Amino acid sequence: MNQSRLTHLISTLPLKVRPKHRKFGNIEGLFGRLKMLRKTVTALVRYERIELNRFRADEARPYAERLISEALRYGDTHQPTMKLANFWLEDQSLIPKLFKVLSPRYQEWPAGLPYTRMLRAPSSASPDGSYESYERTVIELRGNPYPPLPGPVNTSVNPGLIHNVLLEEARKDYYNSQSKITQQAEQEINALPEIDNAHIDNVDDPVQIEEAQEVVTTTPMTKG
Repeated sequence: MNQSRLTHLISTLPLKVRPKHRKFGNIEGLFGRLKMLRKTVTALVRYERIELNRFRADEARPYAERLISEALRYGDTHQPTMKLANFWLEDQSLIPKLFKVLSPRYQEWPAGLPYTRMLRAPSSASPDGSYESYERTVIELRGNPYPPLPGPVNTSVNPGLIHNVLLEEARKDYYNSQSKITQQAEQEINALPEIDNAHIDNVDDPVQIEEAQEVVTTTPMTKG
């Protein structure tokens, strides 16, 4: 069978999977990495909200999405799906939860919306006072019974923060002061007398030009 005809048999994920492989440096090699991913997927199905390293959460997220998608599509009577659930869920008691709790929850789920969500968590301080070098992340199953977590906050467009309020007031004061200085400079320029350049057009000596300007500025103008 042509490979292009097989694509419709595979359920698509509602998120992009990065093909780049990360180097976690597991001492057990590939088997240790796979064991870590299985533990993460199992913990996510059990608790539905966990906090861990961002790279580990991002790596395990597609596998959790695939597991839920296959369970939702084929159910517990499909033998390959049952083998997939037995592999990724280390605790076999979570298999009924996958098919009896999570699958009905996402039965009428909007198309294109992932079953999971990732949010950045504050970095925790180590006992010596230094902060962890890796980023912390909260990954959760959508629709869980826990209180909702706030989404990402864009502080650059939040006018209610105290530093944004102070910066906005300082910006207004600066522009007001600049406008006053500009208006005062324009008034002073308009108050200067006009210079008749006709008397100094044919003068090449800079000293004579300055003397001619002084004469013109000091000589009172008379109406013809």
